Amino acid sequence: MGKLTKAHFIEFGVWLAILCVFYAYSFEFDQEIEIYKFGASAWPRAILLMLFVVMIGNLFYQKTHGSAAQQGRVGVTDDELDSADKNLKSVVNVAAILLAPLVYAWSLKPIGFYSATPLFIATVIVLLGERRLKQVLTTTAIVYGILIGLFVMILNAPLPQGTVSPFYDFSALMLRLSNQLQHLF
Repeated sequence: MGKLTKAHFIEFGVWLAILCVFYAYSFEFDQEIEIYKFGASAWPRAILLMLFVVMIGNLFYQKTHGSAAQQGRVGVTDDELDSADKNLKSVVNVAAILLAPLVYAWSLKPIGFYSATPLFIATVIVLLGERRLKQVLTTTAIVYGILIGLFVMILNAPLPQGTVSPFYDFSALMLRLSNQLQHLF
């Protein structure tokens, strides 16, 4: 099988399982759209097809080149990964990074987009290793501002407002400000 290892097949299998689950869920919203002949699930399925092509390409690349260190390749070699120190703190950090989007998605209904998003952005920045408060706050504000500008001002997309009192009130304030800004232009 060339330079393929058991780990390569496991990785391919995990990605294939994710792809199959998402493809199965695409039938839940497979409806005709009057102005788009391919239906609501066309773009998600197109992205899944692109993901499948990338998976096949990755498997082919691993078969021909393996995981050996190559000139100009970014990342860690298998030998360096085996000798890396895997302490409890790093495992907890990786688990927190993987769980953060799930907690964020879960919090959107009770807390809402407007309150949960800056908390999520700041959490991810801290989990990725940034500890300087000024950098965390500045980056959070810039990314949050871009997202608010994109979704509220440009796309005028309805975002989850939350159901819990202080967060819902903040969402209502943000929507009033957005409405006032849009009437200015």
